[in-house]
Amino acid sequence: MLRVGNIKIGLQAEAEKAALRSVLHKLRITEDQVVSWHVSKRSIDARDKGDVHFVYTLDLELREEKKIFSHLKPGIASLVAPAFPLSPVQLSPRAPAPVVIGMGPCGLFAALYLARAGLCPVCLERGECVEDRSQTVQRFFANGTLRTDSNVQFGEGGAGAFSDGKLTTGIKDSRCRQVLEVLHAHGAPESILYQAHPHMGTDKLPQTVASIRREILSLGGQVIFGAQLTGLLIREDRLFAIRYRTSGQENELPVSDLILAIGHSARDTFEMLQQSGVHMEQKPFSVGVRIEHRQQMINRAQYGAAADSPYLGAAEYHLNCKLPDGHGAYSFCMCPGGQVIAAASEEGGVCTNGMSTYARDGENANAALLIDVRTEDFPSGDPLAGMQMQRQWEKRAFAAGGGGYYAPAQRSEDFLCGRASSRLGDVTPTYQPGVTLTDLTDVLPDFALTGLRAAIPLLGRRLRGFDHPDAVLTGIEARSSSPVRILRGNTLESNIAGLYPAGEGAGYAGGIMSAAVDGLRVAEALVSKYRDEPPEV
Repeated sequence: MLRVGNIKIGLQAEAEKAALRSVLHKLRITEDQVVSWHVSKRSIDARDKGDVHFVYTLDLELREEKKIFSHLKPGIASLVAPAFPLSPVQLSPRAPAPVVIGMGPCGLFAALYLARAGLCPVCLERGECVEDRSQTVQRFFANGTLRTDSNVQFGEGGAGAFSDGKLTTGIKDSRCRQVLEVLHAHGAPESILYQAHPHMGTDKLPQTVASIRREILSLGGQVIFGAQLTGLLIREDRLFAIRYRTSGQENELPVSDLILAIGHSARDTFEMLQQSGVHMEQKPFSVGVRIEHRQQMINRAQYGAAADSPYLGAAEYHLNCKLPDGHGAYSFCMCPGGQVIAAASEEGGVCTNGMSTYARDGENANAALLIDVRTEDFPSGDPLAGMQMQRQWEKRAFAAGGGGYYAPAQRSEDFLCGRASSRLGDVTPTYQPGVTLTDLTDVLPDFALTGLRAAIPLLGRRLRGFDHPDAVLTGIEARSSSPVRILRGNTLESNIAGLYPAGEGAGYAGGIMSAAVDGLRVAEALVSKYRDEPPEV
């Protein structure tokens, strides 16, 4: 396979075909010498607002490929090997079967790997299947009726099922391509395979998640919804069984190996793990607000005169700055054309997140604007101190919102001036069930208030309009990452043999892609120890 990159194509219809023509010209070959081709990557170069264009990388399978490559000048193309599919070595089923706790991206991909390896995993998910969960979440948005067992945080698909569905990650791992290929095979748009910043959107994710679950079931796996892990049974520092609750009834299940993919919001599970003697430590996280602008303004700031081009989607941004007190401020999970959503999982607490559909065609853009929370900011040395801080701030936000899971909100200008908001301007908040205009001073810790007030003007110099007076701040966001890390050793097990902490909740991932990759990594570790062992009978 030949890879040719840095193909610059103007904004036009059928830009991919124009990219192919450019590549053929570069290679000095004709189209009949091409066996197959596909777009490997496409990005938008908007550094020069007067010349916004696409940049393509194409992969081509050619007749007489090596001969053609040998005649090219260095740097024009490279030879690449095809990616390896997700096809683990086949093992015989074992008793007891491995168990996966949680069916977010980490648990879902761990279970898929185990199922494809022939190990018939048992999957326990405290929330609902993604189809029913979607209806439950929409009811919460409409009337503020929260289900603490199934919500934006808990349920099949994890928190990522109600997000922008971003598939970007900073990690460099060959498993990333495997994740994308699996998602595409289960119904995700083909664009995720080549976009520089791929996303699925919250409208595409549920069907894909459900399709992966059906494959797990077809391979002999089990999935039990409404099943919450309540206890670990440990003998001589080894896991031998678990307790879980379904429909109010306690059950016991023999377990030799368990992948713990609980997500970052399973606070009651963290408390149970601590009581069970599982080693954990504090982990830095972040706190802040969702900041909302008109998407049209963001498009103009990023694309200039090209903002109205029909070939460009809604513009994104990624911002960060260092603050005078040493803390960092940054945008996170930016949702073009999206909405701010209610992401509570506990009664009496308000937290926010962002969500977009695949089309990203909403009126507003939103992003988390966060200040890092260091362990030295924690009130104690308790491994769960960060979690307790999150809970405290979310309760404050609930009170400031006036109940009913209304969120406290404030115009940017009012926030910077330290006065409560009494009116809205050009930006209409998208948060449901609704917002209460107020002063966010009582909602956030002092270092976060100081940091946000310093960051907004600084970031406004980097992205024109970011500090617009009518931008809306909705609070709070405190669950961008886990405040806890569950320690694991070289075998990826915790101090309890057979217990494999994984994903975002365990402190080893941050987003859909990295969580899915960590699920695969842990499942591989589990499978590898069985390769030379006979199955139990």
